[in-house]
Amino acid sequence: MEGLTSSEIAGFGVGALLVCATIAAQRVDGFIASSQRRSLGMCKKCGDLRIVACSQCKGIGSVRKGGMFTFRMLDDIYESLGAETKTSNLVPCTNCRSKGRLLCPECSKVR
Repeated sequence: MEGLTSSEIAGFGVGALLVCATIAAQRVDGFIASSQRRSLGMCKKCGDLRIVACSQCKGIGSVRKGGMFTFRMLDDIYESLGAETKTSNLVPCTNCRSKGRLLCPECSKVR
């Protein structure tokens, strides 16, 4: 890495910051949303909807055969590109009974 100019080093720094910001964006967004809900007097998990997405199936209502720890990289790539999901690989979620949502744990404590 001999002969690096100052602008190249600055570019590496900016690139590293962008990667870190991309990784942390979801957490920052969740923190801001929960603080806004708290300031409005709403439930900080569901925003007074009284339901939240199932953590196991992510609100879809079905999970892949083999559980959470299966690794099928090609299937994931095809799905991200917009290809149809193979329904033969999906089984109903047992956590939410295929509804995709659960009662909010924060709101159900109050009742």
